[in-house]
Amino acid sequence: MLRVEHLNVFYGDMQALWDVNFEVSQGELVTLVGSNGAGKTTTLNAISGLLDNKTGSITFKDTLIHLLPPHEITALGIVQVPEGRKLWPNLTVLENLELGAYLRQKRRQKMKNIERVYELFPRLKERVHQLAGTLSGGEQQMLAIGRALMSQPEILMLDEPSLGLAPILVKDLFKVIRQINQQGVTVLLVEQNLRYALENSTRGYVLETGKVTLSGLSKELLENPHVKRAYLGL
Repeated sequence: MLRVEHLNVFYGDMQALWDVNFEVSQGELVTLVGSNGAGKTTTLNAISGLLDNKTGSITFKDTLIHLLPPHEITALGIVQVPEGRKLWPNLTVLENLELGAYLRQKRRQKMKNIERVYELFPRLKERVHQLAGTLSGGEQQMLAIGRALMSQPEILMLDEPSLGLAPILVKDLFKVIRQINQQGVTVLLVEQNLRYALENSTRGYVLETGKVTLSGLSKELLENPHVKRAYLGL
């Protein structure tokens, strides 16, 4: 469904990604894991069309997308939930959700999609008229994911969804992410919390200093000696 081949990304004269290759099949929940600064967010931003200075190719369902602008990539069905949520803090929960349905073909199903979001995140329905900036961190993350779902993505890309959340909230959040995946949405998850990411995904890729150094089934990566030593402290 998504294929990244020989991706190199540059910030000015500095290279951030080096010949990155990976793929995501329809229906999968695939994770990119690694430490802070490994290139995970850069990879998602390159797929979303937010970075121009790159080489290699990115293919979505047989369509080359690496030269397309972000709004066209979103219209194809690839939607990113950015690190830090990037909500409109002075707008209500409902207004943030409505702005997620800005694509013309999705507006007709706006109410149906809002109800779907409320089913996944009942707490958002309780706070429908509350300003997004006054929500707790966990509620803001729910809203960011809900806003992305309003455009009915085929691939949902999540950037560090557990960042800054209490462990109990992280557990609940990953439960919902699995539920979204089980409902037919392919998920590409970027996560610094390697254990949670690998325990909740089917396959994984380990990024280190801009390069993919390991890949395989998530359960196998959890048992990998290097992963245990470098990321799990075992």
